[in-house]
Amino acid sequence: MATACALHILVKTEKQALALKAQLDGGADFSTLAKKHSTCPSKKKGGDLGEFRRGQMVKAFDDVVFKKPILKVHGPVKTKFGFHLIKTIYRN
Repeated sequence: MATACALHILVKTEKQALALKAQLDGGADFSTLAKKHSTCPSKKKGGDLGEFRRGQMVKAFDDVVFKKPILKVHGPVKTKFGFHLIKTIYRN
């Protein structure tokens, strides 16, 4: 079964997500922004979701983690929880 490790920042609006993505593209630290802005409990760990299996996350999130290039920030990705910026650290 495929597994992956990812970081994410979850915010309420696409506008917030785009503003944070611009900061990340400009060299801002992902963990620092996650701790400051994310609405997910994972913010305490800099947005680190740890390792999880394909199918454990909602489909839109899973598709990014398991199909897009690793170590790049993807998003905003809309789910029922809000808008995510996702950075996959590794995949097995």
